[in-house]
Amino acid sequence: MKVLPEVELVVVGGGQTGSLMAHRLAAAGRSVVICEAGPERGTQAMVSSQIWARRLKGTPDLVESAGAHPLGINFNTGQGGGGAAAHHYACWFRLHPEDFEVRTRFGVGADWPIAYDDLRESYDAVQTEVGIAGDAGAERWRPPGADYPLPPIPRFRQGDILARGFEQLGMHVAPLPLAIATAPYRGRGACVYDGWCDAGCPTGALANPQSTYLKWAVEAGAQVRYRQRVERIVTDASGGRAIGVIVADAQGERVFQPAAVVVIAGFALETPRLLLASATAAHPQGLGNGSGTVGRYLHTHAAGGVFGLFAEETDCQLGVSGGQLVCQDRYAKARSDDKPFHGGYQWLIGHATKPNDLLGMACSRPDLHGEAFNAFIREASAHFGSMTVVGESLPLAENRVELVAGASATAMPGIRVVHRFDDDAVRLHAHAMREGTEILRRAGARSAWHGPLVGMHLLGGTRMGRDPGNSVTDAHGRCHELRNLFIAGPSLFPSGGAVNPTFTASALAHRAALHLANNWAQYAT
Repeated sequence: MKVLPEVELVVVGGGQTGSLMAHRLAAAGRSVVICEAGPERGTQAMVSSQIWARRLKGTPDLVESAGAHPLGINFNTGQGGGGAAAHHYACWFRLHPEDFEVRTRFGVGADWPIAYDDLRESYDAVQTEVGIAGDAGAERWRPPGADYPLPPIPRFRQGDILARGFEQLGMHVAPLPLAIATAPYRGRGACVYDGWCDAGCPTGALANPQSTYLKWAVEAGAQVRYRQRVERIVTDASGGRAIGVIVADAQGERVFQPAAVVVIAGFALETPRLLLASATAAHPQGLGNGSGTVGRYLHTHAAGGVFGLFAEETDCQLGVSGGQLVCQDRYAKARSDDKPFHGGYQWLIGHATKPNDLLGMACSRPDLHGEAFNAFIREASAHFGSMTVVGESLPLAENRVELVAGASATAMPGIRVVHRFDDDAVRLHAHAMREGTEILRRAGARSAWHGPLVGMHLLGGTRMGRDPGNSVTDAHGRCHELRNLFIAGPSLFPSGGAVNPTFTASALAHRAALHLANNWAQYAT
């Protein structure tokens, strides 16, 4: 096997967190290579179409999504430049302080090994770099932190209409905090509000890695190698440190890339897959898996859509995919007489809506066919309104990513994903759907309905913690058992709160990168 010249840092995955860490370490003067399994994609290659949007998504070698509540994998994932963040909706929230202490405060799940205050400076720093648009004062629920650097997106007619329903019930709304430029920012143009975030963003207004950290990493000297799938992490004879990675190109030729430090940023499925596939005599259950938790405690958010048709026109095509407004009045976790379940939730309000595909009008009424369907689309195109609940769920040990031997044509095995929602998450969803349809009726909808319980976002699989006996990494994402192997991304989350994860994953990567840069000799030698 060919051996390439050694580099100081190899990063597995060119998505949000891998690009962030590559940028930080390259800017600190380290030689950095990013190995990205998918193709190169710049903003100039993004095309605003639903067919294109599908091309950005997916996980190769997924054999089965199983369990009582199988997860829809494709829309959550992606390979190629920018990874899943190439098509993310840029709803950037901070976790709340109580999200870091669910075991201590509520007796469920597992605590994080850090508190909110440990991450606050990184939240602020990343927020300034990418340019979050919002109104911190209007977000009465927001944890403390710096004000947003950009003004919020405009409120279009759909937002005004749906806000009425919340006001009728005494609930509060605020502009949705979005990593989208509402004015020119650091060389990126302002959003045009045509609702094509799901297909990527050709203007660069959306803060996906092509416009931010991946671009900056290259400018700082990092090298990105596309269509280079890392198949195995190689360790030294003792098994105590990683010495590099085995990489296969598009033609299947394999090379060894030596590195002083390895960062795995392959998201919640590919990261545990790679660790499990890299088993050795010293690590028979997979790298970093002495606790038996690699691939386990996979979790998602309990989500569902609520939809309505209004007599007045809603201009539902305008805005951004993520929505216009947010309500976190129901974020509190504690059980109560009117809330007989653990966990909180938030509402994302007023999505820019397309005819079909993710969050599309057609997907809200899969029961309609023929002329009934055509009539619905004609009406909905001008009178549709929608919002989405993002609800908390508990990480369960039985929810997992596991290898399927012999299921792949490549050297790596395929994967099976097994998932079910805990009972509280099921009750939370049912409660939220009743509330959501009532909100739409109060807003004036002449008909209102909701969708099924679905999973939104992928979290866990290599959770961080203080105890090596029940976690995979420490508070900086370093594997307990390998002193120079780091993990970045939402796979680190011990729990997910009830907010979209990209901002927190970015803040974690920022914190870890600073730690690694400032303590390089401790890990690299």
